[in-house]
Amino acid sequence: MCANLELTAFHQRVKNSAVSFTVAFVYVIAPAANDIPQFRQRIRAAKVVEHDAASPSLTILVDDDLFSFCTIPYCEEFTESADRATAMIGYVKEHPTLEDESGQDDLLFMTALRWVSFTSFIRPMWLHPADSIPRFAWGRFYTEGRGLEIPLSVQGHHALIDGIHMAKFYARVEDYLRHPAFIADGQ
Repeated sequence: MCANLELTAFHQRVKNSAVSFTVAFVYVIAPAANDIPQFRQRIRAAKVVEHDAASPSLTILVDDDLFSFCTIPYCEEFTESADRATAMIGYVKEHPTLEDESGQDDLLFMTALRWVSFTSFIRPMWLHPADSIPRFAWGRFYTEGRGLEIPLSVQGHHALIDGIHMAKFYARVEDYLRHPAFIADGQ
């Protein structure tokens, strides 16, 4: 499912801070997803398990147009989350890897396509065994009317996540984007 979300207030707040757009946007997605139990549920050996929290695992651009995986331990508080994300991204840029922790499924897969805007985006998922880790992708923001919008695609396993859960997720993301007071000016 893909939606275009209004971004103006959030973008302005990020510009006035010392936090990168990616770090701030990852923060928006992580608590919005973690607030909804279905985004923390996974299918494991034909059973459903629910994690207490799911951590962002994102792709990071490194040298020579290559990418690396970067997992950031989930944190509800923005400043601590931003500090962790900034440190982990810096570390991964120096020590790139395409390895995930074997068997770890308490993740939220994320990627930024800041070079293009899109209306749809699908990432591959394993069918056997069932891959039930939700996937998020956002693209380049653009001007629409008097504001900015950004495409955000969400993909989840339909046995766990249905339309109502997607709607709740997008509503939470929109609330964070419209009310970005969690980002302190000059932070």
